[in-house]
Amino acid sequence: MKVRTLFYTIRQGFANLFRNKWYSLASVATIAACLFLLGIFYCIVANFESIVIKAEEGVSVTVFFHNEYDKCDDHTEAQLGDEARVAQIGDLIRARSEVSEAIYISDDEAWATFAAEYYGDSYAEGFLENPLAGEYSYEIYLSDVSKQGDLVDWLNSIPEIRKVNFSEMTADTLSGANLLIAYVSMGIIIVLLAVSAFLIHNTVSMGISVRATEINIMKYVGATDFFVRAPFLLEGILIGLVGACIPLIVIYNLYNYALSYIVNRFAILSNFLNFLSVHEIFRILTPLSLLLGMGIGFIGSFTTVRKHLHV
Repeated sequence: MKVRTLFYTIRQGFANLFRNKWYSLASVATIAACLFLLGIFYCIVANFESIVIKAEEGVSVTVFFHNEYDKCDDHTEAQLGDEARVAQIGDLIRARSEVSEAIYISDDEAWATFAAEYYGDSYAEGFLENPLAGEYSYEIYLSDVSKQGDLVDWLNSIPEIRKVNFSEMTADTLSGANLLIAYVSMGIIIVLLAVSAFLIHNTVSMGISVRATEINIMKYVGATDFFVRAPFLLEGILIGLVGACIPLIVIYNLYNYALSYIVNRFAILSNFLNFLSVHEIFRILTPLSLLLGMGIGFIGSFTTVRKHLHV
């Protein structure tokens, strides 16, 4: 593209915005309304998904080891109560893809926690030695709670492990919630994008149809398709950009206000519900909205202008 043609395209693109004010305003309003709904929906879904993820992080599987050799039917060479073997199994657990963290709890740590909880500060009195001696365990946290069943089956196959504590109902509930969020999100996004594309296509079509005669004249005097199309494409991108910025500003203020209101008025919720910050929300929402706005404006202008290029 020649420099002169480039500057002409830019001038015409900006000029078209002000030359057809009502068309531009209608297009901006349409894009802004659609992206506003999409932005509000994203804020709700992102926070709900974050809450579910936080809940998943608290789900754990606890394993307890045999502390005497003769308790195991499968007689292996390893001493079942040996800490070295327990540490080796811990390394195998941490190497699993579904495990995010495995915390080792020694027999002394287990007794200190248990005794402090049930006997208070005087728990040492009356006990000459640790009643839980040899009771080693691991507190295992999963990166994907839906794979808890696979992990439990594998843990039960290890002869040194005496017992595996887990909550199947909690894992199934959280997995179902994640799946529901994914399906609902996908469905609503598809519907919103389809409605947006339909409304914007009609709005752009009306605006460009008014200038069909102008396009035809340019074609008759020998203008190339690119020369005719470029200003309209730039206009569509600018309209999409403006239409995306407006809901971003509105949602930013609304979300900031709503977050402050909930934290101040319902402080108890912050103890178990971790809402995403404005920065975390807009780190994804800003580029998403801008790209969608410019993309919708570009595609709407491209498909509409193409119909008037054949003269």
